[in-house]
Amino acid sequence: MVEMARWRRGAGLAATALLGAAALAACGGGEAEDDGTLKMVVWGGDAEKANYQARIDLFEAANPDTKIELQLIPSDQYEQKVQTMIAGGDGPDIMQVAENVNSYSSKSQLVPLDEHIEAAGLDMEQRFGPAGDLYTYEDQTYAIPDRSGAMVVFYNKDLFDAAGVEYPTAEWTQADAEAAMAELTDPAQNQWGYGGAGWWAQWWSFAYQNGGQIIDDSGQPTANSPEVVEGLQWANDLQYQHHYAPTAAEYADMGPDMGGDQAFAAQTVAMNTTGFWGIIGLKEADFNWGIAPMWQGDQQAVSGFGSGLAVTRDAANPEQAFGAIDFLTDTEAQTVVIDEALDVPANLEVQQSDAFLKPSWAPEGLNMGAFGESSEFIFRAPFIPEWNEMMAAFDDNLGTFWNEGGDAKTELDKVQTQLESIIE
Repeated sequence: MVEMARWRRGAGLAATALLGAAALAACGGGEAEDDGTLKMVVWGGDAEKANYQARIDLFEAANPDTKIELQLIPSDQYEQKVQTMIAGGDGPDIMQVAENVNSYSSKSQLVPLDEHIEAAGLDMEQRFGPAGDLYTYEDQTYAIPDRSGAMVVFYNKDLFDAAGVEYPTAEWTQADAEAAMAELTDPAQNQWGYGGAGWWAQWWSFAYQNGGQIIDDSGQPTANSPEVVEGLQWANDLQYQHHYAPTAAEYADMGPDMGGDQAFAAQTVAMNTTGFWGIIGLKEADFNWGIAPMWQGDQQAVSGFGSGLAVTRDAANPEQAFGAIDFLTDTEAQTVVIDEALDVPANLEVQQSDAFLKPSWAPEGLNMGAFGESSEFIFRAPFIPEWNEMMAAFDDNLGTFWNEGGDAKTELDKVQTQLESIIE
């Protein structure tokens, strides 16, 4: 059965966080830097830094006795630098985590948050929906959802209209999607129906739509099951058998760092499956575009993306750090997440607000509700402690497959063997 993931609650928690921090300070409880300062690390670029700082400013205004020192680390350096900090006993109080959260929690590098959640009266399901238990390991919660959104279908309305093809909906099947791709593909005109699905989040969606799992409910790898093989082969055939998507060589000919997101913005592909971030490159687009929930297979299933905020074992005052996270994931601070089209806020109340559904930067008629609709059938990816090693196994064995095409069963057998040696 497909597990769902990703996505309330109201005001009053700022007061809880403030009282908790004040009480601890009065008792001499550990201030992170002896002055009520918390160190927080996140990844990203200038846009992420500005957005997090704006949210921190709100927290500090409501909690004048607590300061948060924000440190931004480039994404490709993040894990190594944070691991080095923690290993040296100088980890941050608060850190951003994502799919590899249990690479940290399994090593006791993060603080379990369940007692703090209960003390604060935080209803995780009410505030975040199914995403509330996303960052759990061995029945303990290690992070609070912060940013969360499904993969959706971006489509070029002008190209669809010209081809006389109906716009995509959640009721589309894989067969419907493939038929539309065929109608929208004209390589002679440098136009393809689809941007391709070589990224794990894309083709995993097809595997889970078939009823497959990468790791089964018992924790064992099932990467070469018939359902997963079928999903991967379908994704690859769209590119190398039917040519409804540009090949790796054709993408390379388009220029450096080209992929589905960039090709969609250039009107080279009519459909692209990606996350919320795809909107950023389209804010100044000179063509009509829209978004829709992902199509389905035997069942509805789609990948979700996001990140959470965790407290590390080096936090001098875990309760104070949790109070800050509680505030940053509540309504006021979460509304800031969407101000510059940064991401989907994990907070359900904000997702359902006009601020999210009708943002000032969105083109008229953009169906922002596609994210909320999609949250109902996001599958829960296996956030195992060996996440990084698992991703490396796929990368090591599928490179030629995605560059030239091939037989999915042959390649996934290799992946399965490697995963069985990785996962105990």
